[in-house]
Amino acid sequence: MAANVIVYSTSVCPYCVRAKQLLERKGVAYTEVNLSVEAPEVRAELMQRTNHRTVPQIFINDQFIGGFDQLYALEREGKLDELLA
Repeated sequence: MAANVIVYSTSVCPYCVRAKQLLERKGVAYTEVNLSVEAPEVRAELMQRTNHRTVPQIFINDQFIGGFDQLYALEREGKLDELLA
């Protein structure tokens, strides 16, 4: 079974683009929630849930991973594939 990956992003975020590119290179399907087009309450709920204001905010199987730096660190450490399995 593939992991459930959700990427909360905005339209003008270079780190969001890099996170999505990393996932695509790995052949990972993900759901993108673009906070630039969603209702403001979606962003407010997300900020309350994660205590983070920046994007991307990445979840794998409902576990908050963090942003691009944290995603890339997991990849560098060889731990991302485990989470995505």
